[in-house]
Amino acid sequence: MTQRPTKHESSFRRYRITRRAMLRGLGVSLALPWMESVPVWGDDAAGKLASAGTAGSEPPVRFACVFAGNGFHQKEWWAKQNGSTIDIGKVLAPLAGHRDKMLFIRGLYNAEALKGNIHSSMTGNLLSGAPLASGGRIRSGTSIDQLLAQRLGHQTKVPSLVLGCEKANPSVHKNYSMLYSSHISWSSPTTPTPLEVYPALAFDRLFRDDVQAGDKSVLDAVLAEANSLRGRVSTTDRRKLDEYLNSVRDVEQRIERAGKHERLQGWRPTLDKPNIPRPKDGYPQDVDEHMRLMCDILVLAFQTDTTRLCTLKLNNDHSSLRFGNLPSERGKNQGIDYMIHHLLSHQESNDWLRVNQFFVEQFAYIASRLDAIQEGERTALDNSMIMLCSSMLTGSHNATQLPVVMLGNAGGQLKTGRVLDYNGKPNRQMCNLYLSMMDKMGVHLDRFGDSTGRLADV
Repeated sequence: MTQRPTKHESSFRRYRITRRAMLRGLGVSLALPWMESVPVWGDDAAGKLASAGTAGSEPPVRFACVFAGNGFHQKEWWAKQNGSTIDIGKVLAPLAGHRDKMLFIRGLYNAEALKGNIHSSMTGNLLSGAPLASGGRIRSGTSIDQLLAQRLGHQTKVPSLVLGCEKANPSVHKNYSMLYSSHISWSSPTTPTPLEVYPALAFDRLFRDDVQAGDKSVLDAVLAEANSLRGRVSTTDRRKLDEYLNSVRDVEQRIERAGKHERLQGWRPTLDKPNIPRPKDGYPQDVDEHMRLMCDILVLAFQTDTTRLCTLKLNNDHSSLRFGNLPSERGKNQGIDYMIHHLLSHQESNDWLRVNQFFVEQFAYIASRLDAIQEGERTALDNSMIMLCSSMLTGSHNATQLPVVMLGNAGGQLKTGRVLDYNGKPNRQMCNLYLSMMDKMGVHLDRFGDSTGRLADV
């Protein structure tokens, strides 16, 4: 006799939603956030019921790399273990509230990055550990995010998201292509992954199937299906769905407002505003608004499971950004726009420290947003590994060890609240860390870059 399904099983059969579930409308697909009443990421490829409590209904592990060029303040980038807590230097002060979910790693390096001793030769292989071609030629190695995208990207609408807040520089500097300084993500040894620096286009890539579908907002396009879904989920999930849709609307509106700003960031030309109409899908000229929009897009991408892999390059190595939005020690009415980022990095001034903190604030903002998103018993931050790094420890081109701090515990696989020091130890390749991280994403390799082993204690 055929056994009748329980009430619980019938509910899941009726309302089952697969890992690729999306709200759909004209030219739009909007991936759903994790919800307790439906196994959003359950694997039903074999037609099996994804019941509560199975591994298939667990939220996925995500990986993001946030890059800040030109290193950090020499005396204030540090963390020390103090019993069960971590003492931190002034650069990391914005992360004070996340110390229990922090892993501070000291002493890792890329051997190949030491050969050229300039920005390009230190950045182009940051996420691959590969040797770089000189003489203006382009050859690096496939980066960790793109290797993961090749193996896992089929599970999401967008295999990986590659964001930036400063445009690429195609010139050559001291025998190395500046494309190395402009790209940390590489799809192949000869192909830097296309970098999206326009927030509106990054947003469209996540949520629009046809970017020419008209001016109708993403939410307007899927409203009918969203309303239908509200009646099929729990009260808790209705509230979560409403909060999520409101956050999508908020980013839409802020992108629209950013395209209308006429303030210019940094150096002021003779005109105080453009003398031609600004394009609708523009490039935000205010670095604070630009970075914050990109941070929100990263969070939305993870929250919606539109992608599980993202790199966010806050600036180029050898960066030309200026920071008129930040108060300078030179006077209360002055901003830090008297010198570009690259030149500022060669000083150990309070202004350099403030710029460092501004970059870490973006990282902390991403962490706070993800930590506020509940996914079952954990948060989206708990289910992620987000890494802040640079291609050199300080602006003096010191790449003998790299600055690395991670937040999140990869769905419970990574022990946080620790400081790990590999100085003076063997096998301290940065790629050892990458092999360990890939294991936690379910991708197991014998070697990557210059590494054939995992990083101890990670």
